[in-house]
Amino acid sequence: MDQTVTTSESLAAPDHLRRDLFRLALPVLAEQLLVFCVGFYDVYLAGLLGKEETSAIGLSAYVSWLAYLIFSLVGAGTVAIVARTWGAGQFEDARRIAARSLTITVVFAAGIFLLLQVVASVFPFLLNMQGVQRRIAVEYLRMDACGQFFSGWTLIGAAALRGSGDMRSPLLVLTVTNIVNVIVSTACVWGWGPLPEMGVTGIVTGTVTAQFCGAMVMSALLFSGVSRIQVRWSEFEFHRETIQRILRIGGPAALGGIATFAGHFLFLMVISRLSPLGFDGATFAAHIVGIRIESLSYLPVEAFGIAAATLVGQSLGAGHVERARRAAHEAIRQCLGYAGLMTILFFGFAPAIYAGMQSNADVALVGVPAFRLMALYQIPNAILIVYINALRGAGDTRFPLLCSLIGNLLVRVSVGYVCGVVLNGGLFGAWIGMGADNILRAIMVSWRYQAGRWIKIKV
Repeated sequence: MDQTVTTSESLAAPDHLRRDLFRLALPVLAEQLLVFCVGFYDVYLAGLLGKEETSAIGLSAYVSWLAYLIFSLVGAGTVAIVARTWGAGQFEDARRIAARSLTITVVFAAGIFLLLQVVASVFPFLLNMQGVQRRIAVEYLRMDACGQFFSGWTLIGAAALRGSGDMRSPLLVLTVTNIVNVIVSTACVWGWGPLPEMGVTGIVTGTVTAQFCGAMVMSALLFSGVSRIQVRWSEFEFHRETIQRILRIGGPAALGGIATFAGHFLFLMVISRLSPLGFDGATFAAHIVGIRIESLSYLPVEAFGIAAATLVGQSLGAGHVERARRAAHEAIRQCLGYAGLMTILFFGFAPAIYAGMQSNADVALVGVPAFRLMALYQIPNAILIVYINALRGAGDTRFPLLCSLIGNLLVRVSVGYVCGVVLNGGLFGAWIGMGADNILRAIMVSWRYQAGRWIKIKV
């Protein structure tokens, strides 16, 4: 009850926007850093084993991202509807929406598991992986698919909690997940105690174990009432009206996410064809390391974007339109300095970063120049992330879908292919396409947010 009062008072006090945004963003920031640590540690362990293992981990990260984007069909609708109903003071309705969203999630998770089992061998084939690299990738993908039941449950539970303004409970879940992942993955890779030395299989074993533990903690929080949202078994059902509302909002978000994945995977296919001799493990590993380290820049920005989405949805629900409009602008102001700092650090410390992340010297030779180019895109990327989250918080998911179709599927892939393959620019040339995509979409979503059409969208 105290948290509800605090939320209502905050919505009634526009002058506290900066404080409220920062308060909401801090737990999400810590959560995003924990998410980074899970992926970073997996890539780090793989780097100690070799470039083949790093390639397998990198491909798995992209495929897991596909699963995450499919779950966003439910997640985007859940955040927007829960935030709007919570902001309007309809707390019981918000709790029912959360339970019904989790019901849908179970079905989605089963479908994703079956899909990944079937197509696990297709992804390495599309990337021209051969021999041991292909075998490791397929085995890893099929084992990693088992964790989608648990990660989906956790993701949608976290979406409901964030919609209510509870940012701390998802942080607790990610803390547990991170600790379990580090301990179990390390123990399984190197064979601590009675455990056999499992190599790269140990990494995915630790990941799935961590996802299971995270789902159990999320369940305990949701059912016990310790968190702001409390769900009841009696409210788990397939409710037609709720499903329609979630699909209306989440459908375009999920399609946008899948379009983004398609663009990124096609771009990954470009990366795998940069060498005229076929698949180059060093170039592919350099790409994976660079993308993973870059998340140090965009994950904190994502935290402010999520906080802005929550404030936009709750403010619209409470009828505070001007506060909703100002939320994303304030988030941008708080992120620009950080994005500028990361630009400087990435550019200056690129050699040290690659030396610490890979035992293979060829990976650093390819990766450092491209990573320095990527450092220059951080400010447009921050603007893109914040405004897309804010639009989705208002229920405007169709325009981000259009941006994904244009930016990811057309600009990133075509420019990357021309500069990287046709003009023989290698990884540096391919990442020119990545930067062109980010800059174009940043301009598009900035225009959309300034236009203000999202204010009139019904959820």
